[in-house]
Amino acid sequence: MKMWAAILCLGLSAAALSAEVEEPPAVRVAVFQDKRIHESSGIARSLRHAGVFWTHNDSGGEPCVFAINRKGETLAKIRLPKAANFDWEDMASGYDEDNRPCLYIADIGDNLKVRASLQIYRIPEPELPDDPGKEEDSAKPEIWHLGYPDKRYNAECLLLHPQTREIHILTKEEDGHSTLFKLPDGPRHSGQAFMLEKVGHVDFPALPRLGKRPGIACQTSGGSISPDGRRVVIATYSYLNEWRLNPGQTLAQALQGPRHLILPPLTPQMEAVCYDEDNASLWFTSELLPSPLYHLKRN
Repeated sequence: MKMWAAILCLGLSAAALSAEVEEPPAVRVAVFQDKRIHESSGIARSLRHAGVFWTHNDSGGEPCVFAINRKGETLAKIRLPKAANFDWEDMASGYDEDNRPCLYIADIGDNLKVRASLQIYRIPEPELPDDPGKEEDSAKPEIWHLGYPDKRYNAECLLLHPQTREIHILTKEEDGHSTLFKLPDGPRHSGQAFMLEKVGHVDFPALPRLGKRPGIACQTSGGSISPDGRRVVIATYSYLNEWRLNPGQTLAQALQGPRHLILPPLTPQMEAVCYDEDNASLWFTSELLPSPLYHLKRN
């Protein structure tokens, strides 16, 4: 702890200077056995099946989500009909307006910053098929088209509030100065286009860690809000940032408050994180093969 406190004093942001630092024990519970999951870029806890997660591949992959268990075994491959994976970067699970469990998939990556429109897909969370080796189609996905109000951004972080269903997108910036956008409130219909609302900024320090280039340590790569809506975690390639989200507080307000830095085991390219049902423990994985599944048990 003292060593990391000293490192944090080496010219990092004021927010990072005041942060508590935690290096909890993490267990690599599995390695994905399915070579089709070669760029796990998002992870979401199943709301239908205990001990099951959903994940997807990064840009250019098939428009499919995979169900996996805690042994790293694939339980389902579900294709989204008439969808495209231009650059799927994150996903979340949550309930819709009729309290049905759903998956939200964010096609928001734009490394070259050339996309005029981004997409979020929503599907009812699929049931698991009897034959895990057989590819099946999901229900017809809802699709929402998104645009930024000022310029084009690259983003890899989707934040869905499980209680209010508010949706935020956090941009990925080389200097760590990320912008927070919010999908407008109100009814949402498939095919509808939305102009995102800029609601805040968040700075991520280039925290040095042996084995990682500082230049990528400040770049956001995924995020999640706990099932009770009281915590939010945002991943960079080197570490995790966590904030408390109090009742009545907006996400933008919470992200200006004190943060908790979590130092997980280093992975080739951490791009996916989600909370467990206990609202504190975390699951995360990484792009590139072999893709590990880690569990950070926390209180």
